[in-house]
Amino acid sequence: MASLSCQRWVYQEPFGLEALAMDQKGYRRGSFQSSTSDEDMLEIAGASLDFSMADDDPPLDREMGGFSSYNGGGMNGTSTMMDFLEEPLPGVGTYEDFNTIDWVREKSRDRDRHREITSRSKESTWALIHSVSDAFSGWLLMLLIGLLAGSLAGLIDISAHWMTDLKEGVCLAGFWFNHEHCCWKSNTTFTDRDKCPEWESWSQLILGHGEGAFAYILNYFMYVIWALLFSLLAVLLVKGFAPYACGSGIPEIKTILSGFIIRGYLGKWTLIIKTITLVLAVSSGLSLGKEGPLVHVACCCGNILCHLFTKYRKNEAKRREVLSAAAAAGVSVAFGAPIGGVLFSLEEVSYYFPLKTLWRSFFAALVAAFTLRSINPFGNSRLVLFYVEFHMPWHLLELVPFILLGIFGGLWGAFFIRSNIAWCRRRKTTKLGKYPVLEVFVVTAITAILAFPNEYTRMSTSELISELFNDCGILDSSKLCEYVNDFNSTKGDDLPDRAAGPGVYTAMWQLALALIMKVFITIFTFGMKVPSGLFIPSMAVGAIAGRLLGVAVEQLAYYHHDWAIFSGWCSQGADCITPGLYAMVGAAACLGGVTRMTVSLVVIMFELTGGLEYIVPLMAAAMTSKWVADAIGREGIYDAHIRLNGYPFLEAKEEFSHKTLAMDVMRPRRNDPPLTVITQDSMTVEDVETIINETTYSGYPVVVSRESQRLVGFVLRRDLIISIENARKKQDGIVSTSVIYFTDHSPPLPPSSPSMLKLRSILDLSPFTVTDQTPMEIVVDIFRKLGLRQCLVTHNGKLLGIITKKDVLKHIAQLANQDPDSILFN
Repeated sequence: MASLSCQRWVYQEPFGLEALAMDQKGYRRGSFQSSTSDEDMLEIAGASLDFSMADDDPPLDREMGGFSSYNGGGMNGTSTMMDFLEEPLPGVGTYEDFNTIDWVREKSRDRDRHREITSRSKESTWALIHSVSDAFSGWLLMLLIGLLAGSLAGLIDISAHWMTDLKEGVCLAGFWFNHEHCCWKSNTTFTDRDKCPEWESWSQLILGHGEGAFAYILNYFMYVIWALLFSLLAVLLVKGFAPYACGSGIPEIKTILSGFIIRGYLGKWTLIIKTITLVLAVSSGLSLGKEGPLVHVACCCGNILCHLFTKYRKNEAKRREVLSAAAAAGVSVAFGAPIGGVLFSLEEVSYYFPLKTLWRSFFAALVAAFTLRSINPFGNSRLVLFYVEFHMPWHLLELVPFILLGIFGGLWGAFFIRSNIAWCRRRKTTKLGKYPVLEVFVVTAITAILAFPNEYTRMSTSELISELFNDCGILDSSKLCEYVNDFNSTKGDDLPDRAAGPGVYTAMWQLALALIMKVFITIFTFGMKVPSGLFIPSMAVGAIAGRLLGVAVEQLAYYHHDWAIFSGWCSQGADCITPGLYAMVGAAACLGGVTRMTVSLVVIMFELTGGLEYIVPLMAAAMTSKWVADAIGREGIYDAHIRLNGYPFLEAKEEFSHKTLAMDVMRPRRNDPPLTVITQDSMTVEDVETIINETTYSGYPVVVSRESQRLVGFVLRRDLIISIENARKKQDGIVSTSVIYFTDHSPPLPPSSPSMLKLRSILDLSPFTVTDQTPMEIVVDIFRKLGLRQCLVTHNGKLLGIITKKDVLKHIAQLANQDPDSILFN
């Protein structure tokens, strides 16, 4: 989801040295406090509410103490000085909320851990067993994630199906049965299978009959009441217990996988509430889907299960590898597409995706799909409700309407993104955002009132897509299949192209009205304070447009089969046009236009259809929609929401083509105060504490002296505070006048002087540096490929300034004529 009001609190204070600085409430002399994931003040839609849930899942970065052999995050060797930090302190090397991790330090830390385990494995059998279990733990974790994600997806599917049908009636044989399951044991004929006596509408249950105007009004009323009840319960649960459970979650997942920390976003409260409210939101009939939120649910499972394994609990970079695999499992259960899930994680959400993660993602997606298949939530032995198989080949000339659908998908995607972002921005900047419950109530009421009279909007969106994808057979009783039949020309199960009957024409104008409604209502629905996915509504818009076009081409071929374009391949009595295929291509085009997915989209769609024959039409439509949408606006919906929220996400796909230098971006700028630095051997504890209290920077360069400005290293603010406080408590003789040394060896002190404090072990001796004349395209590449938090700028070995990730993002925004102050977070 995409609104900042969905976040726990909104940071609005100015930054010193920009992204290096976050105002750390606990960073004050004498009392360092580590905030838990749900103990902060919570801002929802402008209203501050305090929800204390101290027992929430540990934050993403808890217990991240490093190994004593690791030298402060640099890439150099081991520190030779043994000081009071011989054992890593709890909290040293960890990160504050709304900060970016140091990928280089995390990877180096993991390499040190692995070397230590490998060297010990040769010493004893127990150490060898520990080494084997450490290597196996990743696969075991993937197995657990797949099992949990598949089980939750099955629970969500079954519950949503039942509650959606509950709006229209109830099963007398057992209220827990949905309409389809209720009628399984009925003796009704195939054509009356939806009218079995075991299932009664609310008018039949209350009035004793289901015919007449009053019965229709009562059913209408009950439909709206149930929809409002479900949606209000969903928004109240989100607001009261887990504000991070709103939206699709994919923009935030992308940002987290790039190294950003949002504590509590993947915690157990978020998982529980998102699972419950996702069922409620989908059942309410709002124009949203469960597929996007299932990625968030799977990532919550991955994050929580990481705490069972020390390797992943204590390393943020390793944990993000797990979250990439969890995202693949989420898409796998959402669409029944394990391979598409892996490609989605690789193409759309992951920032760092090594080959090992590819294998593990595939395994997690496989286990998740197998688990969901074992549960069989739809009773059709399929993983999704709208699985379909087509048997007729397509003709080369049909690429023209397929490309037209691609153009429509690109136009719709660009229109939707602009409209939705404008509405979400308005929600953030006006009083509208202060009333999330009222907004959900109004949108649900409008949706339900408009949806009930039209059978294609009354049914769930997944059922609608299933109906639109369907290839009409002899026994189909849907309006979309009410053709004028000529059974003399029927050959086996294949039906020839036929003249449309009155039912088809009725369905066409109902679908046209449904298309208009879906196009506009989805703009206002995506971004509300309920779980809301965008895959299914986008596919529904494209499927409706595709089915309309498919029927039009079919009737054109039937009545004008002697035209030159049809004469060679579509003779009279032949079955040559499949409207359901057009619906599928349209769905892919619109989903591609909104998300800008290409490869993963095509694979997901052909896994849905079970055939490779239609890859070319899907590829043509997906690429056309992407080209058209990119021509209007470069950003997909998730990137647009990341920018709207001001997350520090550095897009790896875009090239930096401007000719600026590092000195143009670094801080301090001309006329700014000088850079705040710490000297290596001449500052006291009191001096350092004064700097910490008077500034809000997240770290400080360490230099030989203020005069020389020769760079020694870089030290993080959080590590400094924890180390100083720990030294005051545990090391005798440490007072405010004690001198802090970052050097390898300290000079002998007079007997009367206070004890010195050696902090070389927390110093990064190899911070990344560039010269002031380094082109910014190289600097941007370094930030992207190494995942840096900051980079120091030097000239002839002297420290000049610093460039942070936020400085880079602001610079890119300025060059793109965007508001640089929209980058809110560190």
